[in-house]
Amino acid sequence: MIEVAAAIIEDEEGRILIARRAKGKSQEGMWEFPGGKLEQGESPEECLRRELMEEMGITIEPYAYFGVNEHDYGTITIRLLAYKAKLVSGEIVLTDHDDYRWVRTEEFGEYTFAPADVPFLRNLISS
Repeated sequence: MIEVAAAIIEDEEGRILIARRAKGKSQEGMWEFPGGKLEQGESPEECLRRELMEEMGITIEPYAYFGVNEHDYGTITIRLLAYKAKLVSGEIVLTDHDDYRWVRTEEFGEYTFAPADVPFLRNLISS
């Protein structure tokens, strides 16, 4: 099982950052909360800080655990740990995704999300 962390970053207008997986990646074309795989000995919060800097060029600060979801993709099982986070600084420059959007929870239905992220969508919509 691979442990992955995801950041749920909300802006001052109440919109949440989502990113689309690039061609050639597993789950290509699907939207997700940005993040990545935990490295050996790394906390989810450290992982998110590192991944968002590497993949988007932004500094974030995770501040609250949001939940966990295990999902079997057939060839791989991931344990996805979600954290609420705030954008501290930087302008988004994509290196791993091919698009990003700031969306309101009521707009989630307009996007096809990676299955592991779907339970977090439901929690965000109901909260």
